Amino acid sequence: MELIRKYFPALDGRKFSQFARLLELYPEWNSRINVISRKDIEHLEERHLLHSMSPARIIQFRPGTRIMDAGTGGGLPGIPLAILFPESEFLLVDSIGKKILVAKAIMQELGLTNATAINCRYEILERQFDFILGRAVTNIAGFTSGLAKLVSRKNENSLENGFLYLKGGDFEEELEGIKAKWRIFNLSELFTEEYFLTKKLLHLY
Repeated sequence: MELIRKYFPALDGRKFSQFARLLELYPEWNSRINVISRKDIEHLEERHLLHSMSPARIIQFRPGTRIMDAGTGGGLPGIPLAILFPESEFLLVDSIGKKILVAKAIMQELGLTNATAINCRYEILERQFDFILGRAVTNIAGFTSGLAKLVSRKNENSLENGFLYLKGGDFEEELEGIKAKWRIFNLSELFTEEYFLTKKLLHLY
């Protein structure tokens, strides 16, 4: 919990307890159903929880904000953000049933009531969201093209509604031809750990 305390010192006791439990639950579940690479599980707090929490260093979702985590896998980044923003609504979606099983079990264990996980292809959804999250799910154009219709046009947050996409390396070429505005946040400006040197958050709107 050292890194979470370092960057999110204002979290209340309940949230800290939930994150502490996450650090126990993911290794337990990962030993049964692989949702995090074996080499990364020992870096769970830094490479998965803190990385998933990074949008909260840029935006504070207002109560009632609707957020979809598309291709959530075992619940990242959706679950950590749902802990941080209990008054926002999260829908976690993945086409692989066993990964959604893990996400559901972890959410139930944590007592998260503001998040739901469903097993389906996110392209078939018809409801509206303020933000759609992705964490290196696929290439940017492929990720956004089928989902743009799900982004609500009514803005109520400090950032315009759209996509919040966590990705590493240089991906400016992927943005060529995309008919949308975008901004890249370098996570190395938010976190001092070496892991974040090449990590970025794309806001596409």
